[in-house]
Amino acid sequence: MAQSLADIVIHIVFSTKERKPWIDAVNESELHAYICGICRNLDSPVIKINGVEDHIHILLSLNRTIAVSKLIAEIKSNSSRWIKTKDSTFRDFSWQNGYGVFSVSRPQINGAIKYIEMQKEHHKEQTFKEEFLTMLKMTQIQYDEKYMWD
Repeated sequence: MAQSLADIVIHIVFSTKERKPWIDAVNESELHAYICGICRNLDSPVIKINGVEDHIHILLSLNRTIAVSKLIAEIKSNSSRWIKTKDSTFRDFSWQNGYGVFSVSRPQINGAIKYIEMQKEHHKEQTFKEEFLTMLKMTQIQYDEKYMWD
């Protein structure tokens, strides 16, 4: 085959350091737009992005030439650097060290979009920690909880 082709859709989840509520209604849409720009520049267009004050969900189409870890490092470092320029109140802003990445098949995309759209309503009932542990259990990802939270 002369071409290298891929269709890789992933759902990325990560929180602010210590789940501090940095993301509010004032900065949320601009932060989301900035992250979408980072992803677009890495040829990994965002399908849906949303979250709440302490974490973010990104559904995107991963470029076949970039490693997931590299993409997430770029998202976190660039968005963190950018938000610190917005206001001095953000000088201590940072994302958690880790992240979760879940593969999404084409038939599951609409469900993932709806799930991400409903984050604010969802988190009236469940904390980030509860949500993330549920996601890990549903996808049968092995983890050690003592290394999960920073």
